[in-house]
Amino acid sequence: MLILGIDPGSRYTGYGVVRKSGSEIIYVASGRINAARAGDLSERLPVIYEGICEIIEEFEPAQSAVESIFFAKNAMSSLKLGHARGVSLLALQMADVPLHEYPPASVKQAVAGHGRATKDEVNRMVKMTLRLEGELAEDAADALAVAICHCQAAGFADRLK
Repeated sequence: MLILGIDPGSRYTGYGVVRKSGSEIIYVASGRINAARAGDLSERLPVIYEGICEIIEEFEPAQSAVESIFFAKNAMSSLKLGHARGVSLLALQMADVPLHEYPPASVKQAVAGHGRATKDEVNRMVKMTLRLEGELAEDAADALAVAICHCQAAGFADRLK
């Protein structure tokens, strides 16, 4: 099963695609959609939407995962993040890709073993889990972390059946 993880952002939206095969999680692809070059928010939102649509078309994920909304310190940042998240969710819905949402602390817990992990810890554990070497963009690492979290949650749900 292919899972698409998304880390929405108004400038850079990270994505990560993993394959769940039994208990194994295999890296497929990751990267980020660069909407920063598009100008103001109203010009960046279509870039994010089209980018997510292209990723869905290329990889045909069976499921998707996104971090649930959290409260940022800056209200404008939260609002912009909400817009980017909204167009990402719209792209998934329009493509009929089932969506699962996880709180940030649950994603960190699943990947790093505790809910207060730093960005560096998450990045390092994602690379270790997926056996990746070299640099991994923060946005891509966060998206892969969400996908890994879903793999673990889906595996747990399967065991309960």
